[in-house]
Amino acid sequence: MDAPVTPVAIDNDHQNPSKHLPSQKNTSKGGWNAAIFVIFVEMAERFAFYGLAGNLITYLTNNLGQPMAAAAKNVNTWVGVSAIFPILGAFVADSYLGRFKTILASSSIYFLGMVLLSLSVSVIPTHSRKPVFFTALYILAIGEGGHKPCVQTFAADQFDENNPEEKAAKSSFFNWWYLGIVTGASVAIVVVIYLQDNVSWAAGFGVLAGSLAVALALFLIGMKRYRKQRPTGSPFTRVAQVFVAAARKWRLTESHSSRGICCEDDRVPGQTMGPKLVRTNQFRFLDKAMMIDNDDAMRKSRNPWKLCSLNQVEEVKLLLRLIPIWVSCLMFCAVITQLHTFFTKQGSTMSRSLGPNFQVPPAALQSLVGLTILIAVPVYDCVFVPIARKLTKNPTGITMLQRIGIGLFVSILNMVVAGIVETARVNTARKHGLIDTPKAVIPMSIWWLLPQYVLTGIGDVFTIIGLQELFYDQMPEEMRSIGAAAYISIVGIGSFVNTGIISVVQMISSKHGKEWLRDNLNRSNLNYFYWVLAGLSAINLCVYMWISSAFEYKKVEDHNEISEGKELEMEGYSDVRV
Repeated sequence: MDAPVTPVAIDNDHQNPSKHLPSQKNTSKGGWNAAIFVIFVEMAERFAFYGLAGNLITYLTNNLGQPMAAAAKNVNTWVGVSAIFPILGAFVADSYLGRFKTILASSSIYFLGMVLLSLSVSVIPTHSRKPVFFTALYILAIGEGGHKPCVQTFAADQFDENNPEEKAAKSSFFNWWYLGIVTGASVAIVVVIYLQDNVSWAAGFGVLAGSLAVALALFLIGMKRYRKQRPTGSPFTRVAQVFVAAARKWRLTESHSSRGICCEDDRVPGQTMGPKLVRTNQFRFLDKAMMIDNDDAMRKSRNPWKLCSLNQVEEVKLLLRLIPIWVSCLMFCAVITQLHTFFTKQGSTMSRSLGPNFQVPPAALQSLVGLTILIAVPVYDCVFVPIARKLTKNPTGITMLQRIGIGLFVSILNMVVAGIVETARVNTARKHGLIDTPKAVIPMSIWWLLPQYVLTGIGDVFTIIGLQELFYDQMPEEMRSIGAAAYISIVGIGSFVNTGIISVVQMISSKHGKEWLRDNLNRSNLNYFYWVLAGLSAINLCVYMWISSAFEYKKVEDHNEISEGKELEMEGYSDVRV
């Protein structure tokens, strides 16, 4: 009988340690000199998106004559679809076109959609405006699908993680990225919404179309400075291979039947390579995919549908760990959708005078969210993190999951406060005999809504930025567009969750009297609706805390050190940013 063949585990990373040394090529490309162009492009795109979304419910109710609940559902549906299409856009970018070409194509589609939207409120005949308007909205959603998952990842790609200087610059990139897009959104809410309310909808949408034309031009100007990643093929194929290989070897055990594990580095050549992933103990049923049996040992080449590398298996584990976090943040996004709907309708009933001749547009208060973020991000980066670092001994002050959790708590507080303010608004209307006069101005200043807008901004600083960083940092290198799409889809599914909650609340309340959410906001029970959201968010926070307590950060190997993500210190090892 022939002697058994001894399998050899190939480890290309250790055979070629130069992969971990600072990159010496393309030094004239990338870095802040390239990323700044992409940041300005995103600022212009956010300017366009929030200039439309911020006042959309007003156009639907006042110009298209839709009931308040129906208009809120339409806004939520459009926001939701706009945030789900990025999953398809990310797949196309990572598999076929690459991020640069996807951004270019989607930006062109987005611009054309905004031009059509401008035409639908101006030159299109009145009887045809509604179908053209909604057609244009969903063309914009298609453009969002390619733009959103790629632009942030493309900007982050300009920083080489193997270059110490660029790696350090990247550490604060996400804070300043979010600061930039909030600036664009805030300017849109102040300027564009004023034009829509006081000049014309055509003028407002025309400005948005112009901003997208500028964004496209800026993106092309910086073209020679960009580092461009090649598409790697479908990332879902690599995921499927792990599950298929594990299922085919479900009887195999490492201690008895296995001939070792496959440590071959099969990452795609031409891509930026991070350090190798370290084996973890979670989802151990997937480990069977990298176990070598007798058939594998006899083969000259590896069958990827029967034997996967350790790195490939650990990449799939990274994805599985993020799914519960994704689910537990949906309620947060259901809460923040109130910003574009019921917050705006509340403000439209209140005293908005600012001086003798100026009325504050109700949707303009959304700029307070941006202003809060503009103040809170530098405070977080320059004050909170250094203080927290001294207390926790953690280089980032607090972990990404802790940051997200704080934002979830703030969202609960936000809904409690919003319910209290709404109760005061309705009581004021009742006191002055305006309860059945929905179009009358209630003698209560719109600035009473300030706390809920500020709390929305604070919640975003913690949860939204935390999610952006988590879904970039913890994703496999070649799936980071998918990671960006996954983070964005939380906002989309959260909008659908909010629509579902509205439908359930309307159904239950109608069976026990009158609907809570009516066209006459003074006769509605919007305060009860806010408190329902607060209760659901509290339950969700408890679930999140339980999930995050078991979360295991990415573990990577770099020379003789191991790091978990970029935050946790393991016993006996130093913390290294990934």
